[in-house]
Amino acid sequence: MLASFVLCVLGPVFCVAAYLFTLAADQYASTVGFSVLRQDASSPIELFGGIADISGSGVSDSDILYEFIMSQELVEKLDAKLNIRGMFATAEGDFIFRFDPADAVEDLHEYWGRMVRVAYDDAARLIQVRVLAFAPEDAKRIAEGIVEESDELVEALSAIAQDDTTKFARVEVDRAVERLKLARQKMTSFRSTHQMVDPSADVQGQMGLLSTLEGQLTEALIAADLLRETTRPSDPRIAQAERRVSIIQTRIEAERQHLGVGSGETSGQDYATLLAEYERLAVENEFAQQTYIAALAAYDQALAEARRKSRYLAVYLQPTLAQSSQYPKRFTLVGIALFLSLSIWSIGVLVYYSIRDRR
Repeated sequence: MLASFVLCVLGPVFCVAAYLFTLAADQYASTVGFSVLRQDASSPIELFGGIADISGSGVSDSDILYEFIMSQELVEKLDAKLNIRGMFATAEGDFIFRFDPADAVEDLHEYWGRMVRVAYDDAARLIQVRVLAFAPEDAKRIAEGIVEESDELVEALSAIAQDDTTKFARVEVDRAVERLKLARQKMTSFRSTHQMVDPSADVQGQMGLLSTLEGQLTEALIAADLLRETTRPSDPRIAQAERRVSIIQTRIEAERQHLGVGSGETSGQDYATLLAEYERLAVENEFAQQTYIAALAAYDQALAEARRKSRYLAVYLQPTLAQSSQYPKRFTLVGIALFLSLSIWSIGVLVYYSIRDRR
């Protein structure tokens, strides 16, 4: 029993203690703490009411950041930027706690989980990171690198949120612009085809001409009646006056048909049709313009709303620079080794004596 105690308990504990106090390299810790916050800038109404809102971020922002810190992506970025392989490989004689720089990135990611510990307060959304390295300066540099990469991730999340907020409004603006362009192109094509800027103005001119002709017709009829009353029926002036009345009536009928208010078969085929087409195009153009103004206003409002809400990384504990080594916890590890060895040895002794007593 004494021999087994020495072999199974004292021997392993002595080996562990010898390694920890002679070969194990000192490890220095750097601690940093931060959280993701979202600042909602107050609108003019809120400022007038004296209300300001600075609240915590959404439900998943800090959770995403927590997973990012422990991800292989962050390990690869920091290795490319800071050469963390070299930092973790400086302890030459420490073959247990040291990292072999020849190992794959998956091994480096697994080793990262041993050297970096993340404490996350789910209620307060606070993240505290403890980084271990074999030099205090290396530990601080790694902690600062974690803060920089986390800040870039938060900015990217904020940019994505702003883009999502304005994406629909931007699409509506683009659609309204295309609709307005098409309406204006149709209007321009109509004016070029018919060589008129505004058919309503031409109609007004034609109506003025028709009124003038009707006035002249009235004068011609009165003059003809006066000639019939004051002269002989064979007077050539009566025939001339009647010819003038006939010509004016013919012109009036032609103008009425041209305007679409006459009684002939071709009535309504010119100005009335053009005016109806122009009014339809004018309504489309006005509606497209109003739609564009409304879409532009909605986009400006969405853009202002997106700018009001911005995420940012709030560092409440700057990366610390260790002055003394606190890791590995040598006495704690020796105590754990003693407890485990003693437990295994005790179980073995109990099993041995139980089997022997049955025999």
